[in-house]
Amino acid sequence: QVQLVQSGGGLVQTGGSLRLSCAASGRTFSNYSMGWLRKAPGKEREFVARITRGGGSTYYADSVKGRFTISRDNAKNTVYLQMNSLKPEDTAVYYCKVVGFAYWGQGTQVTVSS
Repeated sequence: QVQLVQSGGGLVQTGGSLRLSCAASGRTFSNYSMGWLRKAPGKEREFVARITRGGGSTYYADSVKGRFTISRDNAKNTVYLQMNSLKPEDTAVYYCKVVGFAYWGQGTQVTVSS
């Protein structure tokens, strides 16, 4: 069992930045690749970013590439999503997830005003 607790998010203007955090407890965090997904109103949930167990490789959706950065600190059992140059279309509930397992964070609202 892995528990994921998210923090961060909120309301920001277009062009602003936010950082999301996802703290894990339970099994060994460094054993798992971690990901971020988002769900906007009226849209399907979509992949945002993923990071491998050691943090050596990262992957991004085309829509966020160059603006978002996923990182992790295995000593703190935490994965981060730094979001820069935010756009209104980034407005969504963001979730962290253990890749390949049904362990999800509780979700964090990100709202970007135009």
